[in-house]
Amino acid sequence: MSVFSKFPRTFWVANAIELLERWAWYGFFMLFATYLTGSSDQGGLEFSQSQKGWIMGVGTGILYFLPVLTGAIADRYGYKKVLMLSFIIYASAFVLFPVFSSFTGVFLIYLYLAFGAALFKPVISATIAKTTTEETASIGFGLFYMMVNIGGFLGPIVALQYKGSNLAFYISAIVILFNFVLLFFYNEPDRNTVIKDRSLIKTFGQIFRNMFAIVQDRKFLIFLIIVAGFWTMYNQLFFTLPVFIEQWVDTSVLFNFFYQYIPFITDRYSAGVGVMDPEFIVSMDSLYIIAFQILVSGIVMRMKPLKSMMTGFLVCSIGMSLTLVSQNVLFTLVAILIFALGEMAGSPKITEYIGRIAPPDKKALYMGYSFIPVFLGTILAGFISGDVYQRLSDKVTFVQQFAMEHNLQVPEGLSKDAYFANVAGQLNLSSRELTNILWETYSPSRLWMVILGIGLIAVIALYIYDKTLIRQDNSEEEN
Repeated sequence: MSVFSKFPRTFWVANAIELLERWAWYGFFMLFATYLTGSSDQGGLEFSQSQKGWIMGVGTGILYFLPVLTGAIADRYGYKKVLMLSFIIYASAFVLFPVFSSFTGVFLIYLYLAFGAALFKPVISATIAKTTTEETASIGFGLFYMMVNIGGFLGPIVALQYKGSNLAFYISAIVILFNFVLLFFYNEPDRNTVIKDRSLIKTFGQIFRNMFAIVQDRKFLIFLIIVAGFWTMYNQLFFTLPVFIEQWVDTSVLFNFFYQYIPFITDRYSAGVGVMDPEFIVSMDSLYIIAFQILVSGIVMRMKPLKSMMTGFLVCSIGMSLTLVSQNVLFTLVAILIFALGEMAGSPKITEYIGRIAPPDKKALYMGYSFIPVFLGTILAGFISGDVYQRLSDKVTFVQQFAMEHNLQVPEGLSKDAYFANVAGQLNLSSRELTNILWETYSPSRLWMVILGIGLIAVIALYIYDKTLIRQDNSEEEN
Protein backbone atom coordinates (compact mmCIF):
# COMPACT_ATOMS: atom_id res chain seq x y z
CA MET A 1 0.00 0.00 0.00
CA SER A 2 2.97 2.31 0.54
CA VAL A 3 3.43 2.54 -3.24
CA PHE A 4 -0.05 3.96 -3.72
CA SER A 5 0.69 6.79 -1.30
CA LYS A 6 3.53 7.93 -3.57
CA PHE A 7 1.19 8.93 -6.39
CA PRO A 8 0.24 12.63 -6.40
CA ARG A 9 -3.41 13.72 -6.53
CA THR A 10 -3.25 14.56 -10.22
CA PHE A 11 -2.37 10.93 -11.00
CA TRP A 12 -5.63 9.73 -9.45
CA VAL A 13 -7.60 12.53 -11.07
CA ALA A 14 -6.14 11.63 -14.47
CA ASN A 15 -7.11 7.99 -13.97
CA ALA A 16 -10.66 8.97 -13.06
CA ILE A 17 -10.82 11.21 -16.15
CA GLU A 18 -9.56 8.33 -18.30
CA LEU A 19 -12.18 5.96 -16.91
CA LEU A 20 -15.01 8.38 -17.72
CA GLU A 21 -13.62 9.17 -21.17
CA ARG A 22 -13.31 5.46 -22.05
CA TRP A 23 -16.81 4.91 -20.64
CA ALA A 24 -18.20 7.59 -22.96
CA TRP A 25 -16.12 6.48 -25.96
CA TYR A 26 -16.81 2.76 -25.81
CA GLY A 27 -20.44 3.34 -24.91
CA PHE A 28 -20.60 4.92 -28.36
CA PHE A 29 -17.93 3.02 -30.30
CA MET A 30 -18.98 -0.53 -29.41
CA LEU A 31 -22.43 0.24 -30.86
CA PHE A 32 -21.08 2.19 -33.84
CA ALA A 33 -20.70 -0.63 -36.39
CA THR A 34 -24.22 -1.99 -35.89
CA TYR A 35 -25.60 1.56 -35.75
CA LEU A 36 -24.13 2.32 -39.16
CA THR A 37 -25.26 -0.90 -40.84
CA GLY A 38 -28.34 -1.85 -38.83
CA SER A 39 -31.91 -1.88 -40.08
CA SER A 40 -33.76 1.43 -39.89
CA ASP A 41 -36.62 -0.11 -37.88
CA GLN A 42 -34.02 -0.92 -35.20
CA GLY A 43 -32.57 2.61 -35.19
CA GLY A 44 -29.76 1.87 -37.67
CA LEU A 45 -28.69 3.92 -40.70
CA GLU A 46 -28.62 1.01 -43.20
CA PHE A 47 -25.22 1.94 -44.60
CA SER A 48 -23.40 -0.71 -46.60
CA GLN A 49 -20.48 -2.60 -45.05
CA SER A 50 -18.18 -0.72 -47.43
CA GLN A 51 -19.47 2.65 -46.20
CA LYS A 52 -19.06 1.46 -42.61
CA GLY A 53 -15.48 0.46 -43.37
CA TRP A 54 -14.65 3.87 -44.81
CA ILE A 55 -16.10 5.77 -41.86
CA MET A 56 -14.63 3.59 -39.11
CA GLY A 57 -11.33 2.89 -40.84
CA VAL A 58 -10.40 6.35 -42.07
CA GLY A 59 -12.03 8.24 -39.20
CA THR A 60 -10.44 6.13 -36.47
CA GLY A 61 -7.14 6.08 -38.36
CA ILE A 62 -7.04 9.87 -38.36
CA LEU A 63 -7.79 9.80 -34.64
CA TYR A 64 -4.58 7.83 -34.08
CA PHE A 65 -2.50 9.95 -36.45
CA LEU A 66 -3.40 13.35 -35.00
CA PRO A 67 -2.00 12.93 -31.44
CA VAL A 68 1.53 13.58 -32.69
CA LEU A 69 0.29 17.08 -33.57
CA THR A 70 -2.25 17.58 -30.79
CA GLY A 71 0.38 16.66 -28.22
CA ALA A 72 2.39 19.67 -29.40
CA ILE A 73 -0.74 21.82 -29.13
CA ALA A 74 -1.13 20.71 -25.51
CA ASP A 75 2.51 21.54 -24.72
CA ARG A 76 2.07 24.92 -26.36
CA TYR A 77 -1.23 26.03 -24.78
CA GLY A 78 -1.54 23.93 -21.62
CA TYR A 79 -2.90 20.51 -20.72
CA LYS A 80 -5.91 21.81 -18.83
CA LYS A 81 -7.07 24.08 -21.67
CA VAL A 82 -6.73 21.29 -24.23
CA LEU A 83 -8.64 18.88 -22.00
CA MET A 84 -11.46 21.42 -21.69
CA LEU A 85 -11.57 21.84 -25.47
CA SER A 86 -11.55 18.07 -25.91
CA PHE A 87 -14.51 17.61 -23.57
CA ILE A 88 -16.47 20.36 -25.31
CA ILE A 89 -15.91 18.69 -28.70
CA TYR A 90 -16.74 15.26 -27.27
CA ALA A 91 -20.01 16.36 -25.67
CA SER A 92 -21.19 18.44 -28.64
CA ALA A 93 -20.33 15.66 -31.10
CA PHE A 94 -22.31 13.08 -29.14
CA VAL A 95 -25.31 15.41 -28.94
CA LEU A 96 -25.15 16.26 -32.66
CA PHE A 97 -24.57 12.68 -33.90
CA PRO A 98 -28.29 11.72 -34.16
CA VAL A 99 -28.92 14.79 -36.33
CA PHE A 100 -26.94 13.30 -39.22
CA SER A 101 -28.10 10.34 -41.29
CA SER A 102 -26.32 10.77 -44.64
CA PHE A 103 -22.96 9.14 -45.32
CA THR A 104 -21.22 12.52 -45.69
CA GLY A 105 -22.85 13.97 -42.59
CA VAL A 106 -22.02 10.99 -40.38
CA PHE A 107 -18.46 10.87 -41.73
CA LEU A 108 -17.90 14.56 -40.93
CA ILE A 109 -19.38 14.41 -37.43
CA TYR A 110 -17.27 11.34 -36.69
CA LEU A 111 -14.14 13.18 -37.84
CA TYR A 112 -15.13 16.03 -35.50
CA LEU A 113 -15.50 13.54 -32.64
CA ALA A 114 -12.17 11.91 -33.58
CA PHE A 115 -10.45 15.31 -33.33
CA GLY A 116 -11.76 15.67 -29.78
CA ALA A 117 -10.41 12.22 -28.93
CA ALA A 118 -7.07 13.05 -30.56
CA LEU A 119 -6.76 16.14 -28.34
CA PHE A 120 -7.42 14.01 -25.27
CA LYS A 121 -5.13 11.02 -25.86
CA PRO A 122 -1.64 12.57 -25.65
CA VAL A 123 -2.55 14.82 -22.73
CA ILE A 124 -3.81 12.11 -20.41
CA SER A 125 -0.95 9.74 -21.32
CA ALA A 126 1.61 12.49 -20.70
CA THR A 127 -0.03 13.29 -17.36
CA ILE A 128 0.34 9.68 -16.20
CA ALA A 129 3.96 9.64 -17.39
CA LYS A 130 4.74 12.91 -15.59
CA THR A 131 3.07 11.86 -12.31
CA THR A 132 4.91 8.54 -12.01
CA THR A 133 8.54 7.81 -11.23
CA GLU A 134 10.82 4.95 -12.21
CA GLU A 135 9.72 3.25 -9.00
CA THR A 136 5.97 3.74 -9.53
CA ALA A 137 5.71 3.67 -13.35
CA SER A 138 5.00 -0.05 -13.67
CA ILE A 139 2.11 -0.15 -11.23
CA GLY A 140 1.00 3.31 -12.33
CA PHE A 141 0.53 2.34 -15.96
CA GLY A 142 -1.01 -0.96 -14.84
CA LEU A 143 -3.67 0.99 -12.94
CA PHE A 144 -4.14 3.25 -15.94
CA TYR A 145 -4.67 0.24 -18.24
CA MET A 146 -7.19 -1.14 -15.75
CA MET A 147 -9.15 2.15 -15.91
CA VAL A 148 -9.21 1.83 -19.70
CA ASN A 149 -10.79 -1.62 -19.50
CA ILE A 150 -13.22 -0.79 -16.70
CA GLY A 151 -14.45 2.13 -18.77
CA GLY A 152 -14.44 -0.07 -21.87
CA PHE A 153 -16.69 -2.56 -20.09
CA LEU A 154 -19.07 -0.14 -18.32
CA GLY A 155 -19.65 2.06 -21.38
CA PRO A 156 -21.35 -0.55 -23.59
CA ILE A 157 -23.10 -2.19 -20.63
CA VAL A 158 -24.86 1.09 -19.82
CA ALA A 159 -25.37 2.37 -23.38
CA LEU A 160 -26.77 -0.94 -24.65
CA GLN A 161 -29.85 -0.50 -22.49
CA TYR A 162 -30.78 2.40 -24.79
CA LYS A 163 -29.65 0.90 -28.10
CA GLY A 164 -31.71 2.17 -31.01
CA SER A 165 -32.55 5.48 -29.33
CA ASN A 166 -30.73 8.80 -29.15
CA LEU A 167 -30.29 8.30 -25.40
CA ALA A 168 -27.24 6.13 -26.09
CA PHE A 169 -25.47 9.20 -27.55
CA TYR A 170 -26.71 11.55 -24.84
CA ILE A 171 -25.46 9.26 -22.07
CA SER A 172 -21.94 9.44 -23.53
CA ALA A 173 -22.24 13.24 -23.60
CA ILE A 174 -23.34 13.35 -19.95
CA VAL A 175 -20.52 11.04 -18.83
CA ILE A 176 -17.96 13.29 -20.56
CA LEU A 177 -19.40 16.38 -18.89
CA PHE A 178 -18.59 14.90 -15.46
CA ASN A 179 -14.93 15.36 -16.40
CA PHE A 180 -15.35 19.13 -16.11
CA VAL A 181 -15.89 18.58 -12.38
CA LEU A 182 -12.71 16.51 -12.14
CA LEU A 183 -10.75 19.28 -13.88
CA PHE A 184 -11.17 21.41 -10.75
CA PHE A 185 -8.87 18.93 -8.98
CA TYR A 186 -6.42 18.60 -11.90
CA ASN A 187 -3.05 20.32 -11.43
CA GLU A 188 -1.11 21.19 -14.57
CA PRO A 189 2.07 19.06 -14.84
CA ASP A 190 5.34 20.62 -16.00
CA ARG A 191 5.34 20.97 -19.79
CA ASN A 192 8.05 20.95 -22.46
CA THR A 193 9.43 24.48 -22.12
CA VAL A 194 11.02 24.41 -25.58
CA ILE A 195 7.71 23.66 -27.28
CA LYS A 196 5.83 25.97 -24.92
CA ASP A 197 7.93 28.94 -26.00
CA ARG A 198 8.09 28.03 -29.70
CA SER A 199 5.49 29.00 -32.31
CA LEU A 200 3.07 26.26 -33.30
CA ILE A 201 4.14 26.39 -36.97
CA LYS A 202 7.78 25.84 -36.04
CA THR A 203 6.74 23.02 -33.72
CA PHE A 204 4.77 21.26 -36.45
CA GLY A 205 7.68 21.69 -38.84
CA GLN A 206 10.02 20.02 -36.35
CA ILE A 207 7.51 17.19 -35.85
CA PHE A 208 7.45 16.37 -39.56
CA ARG A 209 11.25 16.58 -39.77
CA ASN A 210 11.44 14.13 -36.86
CA MET A 211 8.99 11.86 -38.64
CA PHE A 212 11.21 11.79 -41.71
CA ALA A 213 14.21 10.95 -39.54
CA ILE A 214 12.30 8.16 -37.80
CA VAL A 215 11.35 6.37 -41.03
CA GLN A 216 15.04 6.34 -42.04
CA ASP A 217 15.67 3.93 -39.15
CA ARG A 218 15.18 0.71 -41.13
CA LYS A 219 14.84 -1.58 -38.13
CA PHE A 220 12.24 0.62 -36.44
CA LEU A 221 10.28 1.19 -39.65
CA ILE A 222 10.07 -2.54 -40.45
CA PHE A 223 8.90 -3.25 -36.90
CA LEU A 224 6.14 -0.64 -37.18
CA ILE A 225 4.92 -2.09 -40.48
CA ILE A 226 4.84 -5.61 -39.00
CA VAL A 227 2.88 -4.44 -35.96
CA ALA A 228 0.37 -2.74 -38.27
CA GLY A 229 -0.71 -6.28 -39.21
CA PHE A 230 -1.56 -6.98 -35.58
CA TRP A 231 -3.69 -3.82 -35.31
CA THR A 232 -5.46 -4.71 -38.58
CA MET A 233 -6.52 -8.01 -37.07
CA TYR A 234 -7.18 -6.56 -33.60
CA ASN A 235 -9.60 -3.87 -34.77
CA GLN A 236 -11.96 -6.47 -36.20
CA LEU A 237 -13.17 -6.81 -32.61
CA PHE A 238 -14.95 -3.46 -33.02
CA PHE A 239 -15.31 -3.13 -36.78
CA THR A 240 -16.49 -6.61 -37.78
CA LEU A 241 -17.41 -8.88 -34.87
CA PRO A 242 -20.55 -7.03 -33.65
CA VAL A 243 -21.97 -7.08 -37.19
CA PHE A 244 -21.02 -10.73 -37.74
CA ILE A 245 -22.70 -11.80 -34.48
CA GLU A 246 -25.81 -9.77 -35.29
CA GLN A 247 -26.08 -11.27 -38.76
CA TRP A 248 -25.05 -14.89 -38.25
CA VAL A 249 -24.63 -16.11 -34.67
CA ASP A 250 -27.48 -17.91 -32.90
CA THR A 251 -27.56 -16.37 -29.41
CA SER A 252 -30.68 -18.23 -28.24
CA VAL A 253 -28.75 -20.56 -25.89
CA LEU A 254 -27.29 -17.58 -24.03
CA PHE A 255 -30.67 -15.81 -24.03
CA ASN A 256 -32.43 -18.85 -22.57
CA PHE A 257 -29.82 -19.21 -19.84
CA PHE A 258 -30.08 -15.59 -18.72
CA TYR A 259 -33.87 -15.59 -19.12
CA GLN A 260 -34.14 -18.52 -16.74
CA TYR A 261 -31.49 -17.61 -14.17
CA ILE A 262 -30.69 -13.88 -14.55
CA PRO A 263 -33.68 -12.22 -16.27
CA PHE A 264 -32.16 -8.83 -15.42
CA ILE A 265 -29.68 -9.45 -18.27
CA THR A 266 -32.26 -10.37 -20.92
CA ASP A 267 -34.43 -7.42 -19.91
CA ARG A 268 -31.60 -5.03 -20.74
CA TYR A 269 -29.35 -6.70 -23.30
CA SER A 270 -31.72 -8.48 -25.63
CA ALA A 271 -32.78 -7.33 -29.09
CA GLY A 272 -35.83 -9.62 -28.94
CA VAL A 273 -36.94 -13.05 -27.81
CA GLY A 274 -34.05 -15.46 -28.23
CA VAL A 275 -31.61 -12.75 -29.34
CA MET A 276 -28.82 -11.16 -27.27
CA ASP A 277 -27.27 -7.82 -28.22
CA PRO A 278 -24.02 -8.53 -30.11
CA GLU A 279 -22.23 -5.66 -28.36
CA PHE A 280 -22.97 -7.29 -24.98
CA ILE A 281 -21.17 -10.42 -26.18
CA VAL A 282 -18.19 -8.49 -27.59
CA SER A 283 -17.85 -6.48 -24.36
CA MET A 284 -16.82 -9.72 -22.65
CA ASP A 285 -13.34 -9.00 -24.03
CA SER A 286 -12.94 -6.14 -21.54
CA LEU A 287 -14.38 -8.26 -18.74
CA TYR A 288 -11.86 -11.03 -19.48
CA ILE A 289 -9.02 -8.50 -19.38
CA ILE A 290 -10.18 -7.08 -16.05
CA ALA A 291 -10.32 -10.62 -14.64
CA PHE A 292 -7.08 -12.06 -16.05
CA GLN A 293 -4.67 -9.19 -16.82
CA ILE A 294 -2.67 -9.56 -13.61
CA LEU A 295 -2.34 -13.32 -14.10
CA VAL A 296 -1.25 -13.02 -17.74
CA SER A 297 1.14 -10.16 -16.97
CA GLY A 298 2.76 -12.31 -14.30
CA ILE A 299 3.26 -15.13 -16.80
CA VAL A 300 4.78 -13.02 -19.59
CA MET A 301 6.68 -10.46 -17.50
CA ARG A 302 9.92 -12.46 -17.75
CA MET A 303 9.53 -13.19 -21.46
CA LYS A 304 11.49 -11.12 -23.95
CA PRO A 305 9.21 -8.56 -25.64
CA LEU A 306 9.53 -10.07 -29.14
CA LYS A 307 8.75 -13.58 -27.90
CA SER A 308 5.78 -12.32 -25.91
CA MET A 309 4.53 -10.35 -28.93
CA MET A 310 4.85 -13.35 -31.24
CA THR A 311 2.95 -15.52 -28.76
CA GLY A 312 0.32 -12.85 -28.17
CA PHE A 313 -0.16 -12.07 -31.87
CA LEU A 314 -0.54 -15.78 -32.68
CA VAL A 315 -3.09 -16.40 -29.92
CA CYS A 316 -4.95 -13.21 -30.85
CA SER A 317 -5.10 -14.26 -34.50
CA ILE A 318 -6.42 -17.71 -33.63
CA GLY A 319 -9.01 -16.24 -31.26
CA MET A 320 -10.28 -13.60 -33.69
CA SER A 321 -10.49 -16.04 -36.61
CA LEU A 322 -12.38 -18.54 -34.41
CA THR A 323 -15.04 -15.92 -33.63
CA LEU A 324 -15.97 -16.07 -37.32
CA VAL A 325 -16.22 -19.82 -37.92
CA SER A 326 -19.30 -20.81 -35.92
CA GLN A 327 -22.92 -19.81 -35.38
CA ASN A 328 -22.75 -21.12 -31.80
CA VAL A 329 -22.58 -18.22 -29.34
CA LEU A 330 -20.83 -20.32 -26.67
CA PHE A 331 -18.07 -21.06 -29.17
CA THR A 332 -17.88 -17.31 -29.87
CA LEU A 333 -17.47 -16.51 -26.17
CA VAL A 334 -14.60 -19.01 -25.85
CA ALA A 335 -12.98 -17.56 -28.98
CA ILE A 336 -13.21 -14.03 -27.51
CA LEU A 337 -11.49 -15.35 -24.36
CA ILE A 338 -8.67 -16.79 -26.49
CA PHE A 339 -8.38 -13.44 -28.28
CA ALA A 340 -8.28 -11.54 -24.97
CA LEU A 341 -5.49 -13.76 -23.60
CA GLY A 342 -3.41 -13.03 -26.70
CA GLU A 343 -4.18 -9.32 -26.44
CA MET A 344 -3.00 -9.23 -22.81
CA ALA A 345 0.22 -11.04 -23.69
CA GLY A 346 1.15 -9.13 -26.84
CA SER A 347 -0.26 -5.62 -26.86
CA PRO A 348 1.51 -4.14 -23.78
CA LYS A 349 4.87 -5.49 -24.99
CA ILE A 350 4.77 -3.32 -28.12
CA THR A 351 5.38 -0.17 -26.11
CA GLU A 352 8.01 -1.90 -23.97
CA TYR A 353 9.93 -3.06 -27.05
CA ILE A 354 9.90 0.37 -28.70
CA GLY A 355 11.36 1.79 -25.50
CA ARG A 356 14.15 -0.81 -25.65
CA ILE A 357 15.23 -0.32 -29.28
CA ALA A 358 15.07 3.47 -29.24
CA PRO A 359 18.43 5.26 -29.01
CA PRO A 360 19.02 6.51 -25.45
CA ASP A 361 18.71 10.16 -26.47
CA LYS A 362 15.58 9.60 -28.60
CA LYS A 363 13.32 7.43 -26.44
CA ALA A 364 10.60 10.05 -26.10
CA LEU A 365 10.73 10.74 -29.84
CA TYR A 366 10.38 7.07 -30.76
CA MET A 367 7.55 6.52 -28.28
CA GLY A 368 5.75 9.49 -29.76
CA TYR A 369 5.70 7.87 -33.19
CA SER A 370 4.43 4.50 -32.04
CA PHE A 371 1.06 5.66 -33.40
CA ILE A 372 2.13 4.73 -36.95
CA PRO A 373 1.20 1.00 -36.81
CA VAL A 374 -2.11 1.82 -35.08
CA PHE A 375 -2.90 4.35 -37.79
CA LEU A 376 -1.98 1.98 -40.62
CA GLY A 377 -3.70 -0.98 -39.00
CA THR A 378 -6.91 0.96 -38.48
CA ILE A 379 -7.05 2.06 -42.11
CA LEU A 380 -6.50 -1.53 -43.29
CA ALA A 381 -9.02 -2.82 -40.74
CA GLY A 382 -11.63 -0.51 -42.27
CA PHE A 383 -10.99 -2.05 -45.70
CA ILE A 384 -11.27 -5.61 -44.33
CA SER A 385 -14.45 -4.90 -42.37
CA GLY A 386 -15.88 -2.93 -45.31
CA ASP A 387 -15.26 -4.09 -48.87
CA VAL A 388 -13.89 -7.53 -47.96
CA TYR A 389 -16.64 -8.29 -45.45
CA GLN A 390 -19.31 -7.14 -47.89
CA ARG A 391 -18.03 -9.56 -50.56
CA LEU A 392 -17.36 -12.55 -48.29
CA SER A 393 -19.72 -12.35 -45.33
CA ASP A 394 -22.48 -9.74 -45.55
CA LYS A 395 -25.93 -11.29 -45.00
CA VAL A 396 -27.69 -8.36 -46.64
CA THR A 397 -25.72 -8.92 -49.85
CA PHE A 398 -26.37 -12.65 -49.72
CA VAL A 399 -30.13 -12.45 -49.14
CA GLN A 400 -30.46 -10.05 -52.07
CA GLN A 401 -28.43 -12.43 -54.23
CA PHE A 402 -30.53 -15.36 -52.97
CA ALA A 403 -33.77 -13.56 -53.85
CA MET A 404 -32.53 -12.86 -57.38
CA GLU A 405 -31.35 -16.45 -57.89
CA HIS A 406 -34.78 -17.76 -56.84
CA ASN A 407 -36.72 -15.13 -58.85
CA LEU A 408 -38.44 -13.74 -55.76
CA GLN A 409 -40.31 -10.44 -56.15
CA VAL A 410 -39.53 -8.24 -53.16
CA PRO A 411 -41.16 -4.79 -52.80
CA GLU A 412 -38.81 -1.81 -53.01
CA GLY A 413 -38.15 0.57 -50.15
CA LEU A 414 -38.18 -2.05 -47.39
CA SER A 415 -35.86 -1.82 -44.40
CA LYS A 416 -33.16 -4.46 -44.11
CA ASP A 417 -35.13 -6.43 -41.53
CA ALA A 418 -38.37 -6.14 -43.51
CA TYR A 419 -36.61 -7.27 -46.70
CA PHE A 420 -35.20 -10.33 -44.94
CA ALA A 421 -38.58 -11.15 -43.37
CA ASN A 422 -40.28 -10.83 -46.77
CA VAL A 423 -37.89 -13.29 -48.39
CA ALA A 424 -38.26 -15.72 -45.47
CA GLY A 425 -42.04 -15.41 -45.65
CA GLN A 426 -42.15 -16.14 -49.37
CA LEU A 427 -40.20 -19.36 -48.71
CA ASN A 428 -42.24 -20.29 -45.61
CA LEU A 429 -39.09 -20.18 -43.50
CA SER A 430 -38.33 -18.67 -40.13
CA SER A 431 -35.62 -16.02 -39.87
CA ARG A 432 -33.22 -18.52 -38.31
CA GLU A 433 -33.95 -21.14 -40.97
CA LEU A 434 -33.23 -18.67 -43.79
CA THR A 435 -30.04 -17.55 -42.02
CA ASN A 436 -28.87 -21.17 -41.81
CA ILE A 437 -29.58 -21.71 -45.52
CA LEU A 438 -27.56 -18.59 -46.41
CA TRP A 439 -24.75 -19.81 -44.12
CA GLU A 440 -24.57 -23.15 -45.90
CA THR A 441 -24.98 -21.66 -49.37
CA TYR A 442 -22.53 -18.74 -49.28
CA SER A 443 -20.07 -19.74 -46.51
CA PRO A 444 -19.71 -16.32 -44.82
CA SER A 445 -17.25 -17.84 -42.34
CA ARG A 446 -14.61 -17.69 -45.11
CA LEU A 447 -13.56 -14.37 -43.62
CA TRP A 448 -11.72 -16.27 -40.88
CA MET A 449 -9.04 -17.21 -43.40
CA VAL A 450 -8.38 -13.55 -44.18
CA ILE A 451 -8.11 -12.59 -40.51
CA LEU A 452 -5.93 -15.56 -39.60
CA GLY A 453 -3.76 -14.95 -42.66
CA ILE A 454 -3.10 -11.35 -41.64
CA GLY A 455 -2.20 -12.41 -38.10
CA LEU A 456 0.08 -15.24 -39.25
CA ILE A 457 1.90 -12.96 -41.67
CA ALA A 458 2.58 -10.58 -38.77
CA VAL A 459 3.83 -13.44 -36.55
CA ILE A 460 6.06 -14.93 -39.26
CA ALA A 461 7.40 -11.50 -40.21
CA LEU A 462 8.19 -10.79 -36.55
CA TYR A 463 10.01 -14.13 -36.28
CA ILE A 464 12.10 -13.36 -39.39
CA TYR A 465 12.73 -9.85 -38.04
CA ASP A 466 14.03 -11.35 -34.80
CA LYS A 467 16.22 -13.96 -36.55
CA THR A 468 17.74 -11.58 -39.09
CA LEU A 469 17.79 -7.89 -38.26
CA ILE A 470 18.03 -8.21 -34.48
CA ARG A 471 20.55 -11.09 -34.49
CA GLN A 472 22.53 -9.28 -37.18
CA ASP A 473 22.67 -6.12 -35.08
CA ASN A 474 23.73 -8.09 -32.00
CA SER A 475 26.53 -9.86 -33.89
CA GLU A 476 27.79 -6.55 -35.29
CA GLU A 477 27.89 -5.09 -31.77
CA GLU A 478 29.89 -8.12 -30.54
CA ASN A 479 32.39 -7.70 -33.40
